Amino acid sequence: MNWKLEFIPEARKDLRKLDGSQRQRVIKAIDKTLKNPLPRSEGGYGIELGNKGGVNLTNCLEIKLRGAGLRAIYKLIRTDTEMLVIIVDVREDEKVYTDAEERITHFNGKRAGAEFLRSFTPLASQPV
Repeated sequence: MNWKLEFIPEARKDLRKLDGSQRQRVIKAIDKTLKNPLPRSEGGYGIELGNKGGVNLTNCLEIKLRGAGLRAIYKLIRTDTEMLVIIVDVREDEKVYTDAEERITHFNGKRAGAEFLRSFTPLASQPV
C-alpha cells in the first residue's frame, strides 16, 4: 500500500528549523516509516502513543531518533492512506507531547472531514 505524506504547517516549520544533518536524519526516518507507517502491533514501524500524564495522543504514532534526540509524531488517516506529520522536535522532557496535543486540538477544531487534509500541501510539492 502506498501512503501519501502530509505535514501540518507547523511541522514543516519544525523541520526547517533543524540543522542540516538533523533534518536529513528526520527525512530519512520519515521516508523509511512511510513505507509501513502502521503501528508496531500491526507489523509497521510506528510506536503507538496514548493518554499519558494528562497528554492525550491517542491514535498518534511516534518515530524516535534516539541517537539524535529527536522525535516526530504523526497520525495515520486510514481512509485516504495518508500519514500526517504533527510535530518534529528535539526531545525536551515531555514538551514534544504537550505541543503535539495542542496542535491536534487546534486542527481538530478546524477539521471538516477530508477538507482538513486538503488544507495541507504535500511535502513533494513544497521545499522543506
